[in-house]
Amino acid sequence: MTWRSLSARSLWASSVQSLAVVVPVVVVVARVLSGLGWATAAIVWTGAGVALLTVAAVLVYDALRLRATRWRLTGDRLELRSGIAVRQHRSVPRDRVRSVDLRADPLRRVLGLTVVKVGTGEHAGEQAELTLDPLTRRDGEALRRALLPPDASAAGAEHGDGVLAELRWSWIRYAPLSVWAFTGGALVLGALYKPLDALGVEAFSEETLRAAWQWVSGRPWVTVPLLVAGNVALGVLGSGLLFAESWARYRLEREPGRLRLSRGLLTSRSLTLEVRRLRGVELREPLLLRLGGGARVTAVATGLGKAEEGETEDVAALTPALPRAEAARLAARVAALAPTGRAGAAAREVPEPVGHPRAARRRRLVRALAGVAVLTAACLAWVSWAERQGWEAWAGGWVWLVPALALPAALWLAVDSYRSLGHALGARHLVSRHGSVARRTVALDRAGIVGWTIRQSYGQRRSGLLTVSATTAAGAGHYDVLDVGHDDGLRLAAHAVPGLLDPFLVPVVGGDRPLVDAAR
Repeated sequence: MTWRSLSARSLWASSVQSLAVVVPVVVVVARVLSGLGWATAAIVWTGAGVALLTVAAVLVYDALRLRATRWRLTGDRLELRSGIAVRQHRSVPRDRVRSVDLRADPLRRVLGLTVVKVGTGEHAGEQAELTLDPLTRRDGEALRRALLPPDASAAGAEHGDGVLAELRWSWIRYAPLSVWAFTGGALVLGALYKPLDALGVEAFSEETLRAAWQWVSGRPWVTVPLLVAGNVALGVLGSGLLFAESWARYRLEREPGRLRLSRGLLTSRSLTLEVRRLRGVELREPLLLRLGGGARVTAVATGLGKAEEGETEDVAALTPALPRAEAARLAARVAALAPTGRAGAAAREVPEPVGHPRAARRRRLVRALAGVAVLTAACLAWVSWAERQGWEAWAGGWVWLVPALALPAALWLAVDSYRSLGHALGARHLVSRHGSVARRTVALDRAGIVGWTIRQSYGQRRSGLLTVSATTAAGAGHYDVLDVGHDDGLRLAAHAVPGLLDPFLVPVVGGDRPLVDAAR
């Protein structure tokens, strides 16, 4: 097949995007020339010249990039040649393609363009993806279909193809259940700082900060609740808007041999993933979301690449926040998709995790009490320092409310963290659950486990516990079973992948049953 070029419509997109550079540059030039006493007409003409030169420079660079970039799809490879000063030639075997991601921001959507990212499953930085920026929407869809064609054998053997999940706008109620909802004002100020600073506006001068501090410290009982309420209001509004932008038109579909996810209001995204690359599924329940009865589902798979700068959602996310019962049902359906050679209903069932020894709860309670003790000492030091500075308003008895409130919260989190611990071994999956502030339940396909790491700290040895970590080529790379009983953990690893751990185990006779221990 002949070499093909990227879409020339990219020049139109670059000309519009260059305005983000032109505006601050022109403003800075105008401020400098105004300070030098230039006439208004001279400043206007100079600014116009600078703007034209900036746009021209961007267009010249993009034209050179387009001319230097060529790609082609052969019978067995996807090839890309790129680079203006330093030439690169990348070649990806088609059987190494794991996913195809199509993304288009509002400007590219108007121009009928899309950015195509081909995931290869590698973990070596830029080698993990091959990017074609941009192709026409038609060419991008054609390339996706060619790289990940429908699996005819899967179409004949599988049932239940079709829509797995679609957006329900009632799910937006879960959007504010995040820690970011309490930092809305701070995020807005942080986002405004850079553009204001580029325009020469000093929004956070020393005088402004001093006046703000005097206002807050003068009436803390009034100002602090007002600041918190403002933060929360902005956070709730922002999280709702972000949900709408990220998950509008959400649809998760099951195609023969593939999963396809599409979503996005302004910036559209379409991700296609081969089912045979799935190694499991993860149910994520951050604390606030869990208290609200929600959860998210993410895929444990190879070839998903990395999130872009400014990306608000995990590239592996299969759903937005939704009711936990629906998330659990969808996670079970996704976990049962990937073919592993095991048949029958038992192989498709994901077992419920069982709890861990009470020694794990004791460890968490001890850590919680130690943390509160450190916090109490810090409050004592703060009160002493504030009194020496003459800040009586900040050295009152209310300071001791911090450790007083922290104690029950820490104890609750410790007990909840213990209750979250669990593991199970099914006919097909290893299930691990842990975490309180961010509870995660992972159903990992046993066929995808390629190694084990056994860790045991000094405290764990005294408590008869250890941590078993399953290594896999997908997702995070490893998934832990925390603070499991010593014998249970070793048996779990030995039975999950028979024979893999045997060279590192020695028999130990204890009591009336044979045990195993890690060889030293």
